[in-house]
Amino acid sequence: MEDCLFCNIIKGEIDSHVVYEDELVMAFFDIDPINEGHVLLIPKKHYLDADEMPEELLCHIMKISKKLVKAVKEVYKPDGYSIMQNGGIFNEIGHYHMHLFPRYENDGFGWTSGEEKTVDAAAAIRIRKAMDEQ
Repeated sequence: MEDCLFCNIIKGEIDSHVVYEDELVMAFFDIDPINEGHVLLIPKKHYLDADEMPEELLCHIMKISKKLVKAVKEVYKPDGYSIMQNGGIFNEIGHYHMHLFPRYENDGFGWTSGEEKTVDAAAAIRIRKAMDEQ
């Protein structure tokens, strides 16, 4: 896509600090990192969400994320790490990207949510049925 920030990075039209690249994916530092070493891993072909991608590409992304985790752990010596990906309207770039970043005790990063939600057996059954229908 012409107006996609990440597609423009892939084409070399926008500078980035690339940490990994192959024929399918590219990984580079996030310009607004949670912690130093925050990497974004993207497919070179434009997709919005994981469910749009071929299974082979998703497997490749996970394989490379494992290598990135090992490298980030070696370089930054974190207490742990987080991997996350936002989909749909919560993907603010509009191009699939996986966040991988080192974590440190008391680094201030955390999950927030609204009021408490409940789930029940009926919800689990609906999810299982939807998966069976795929």
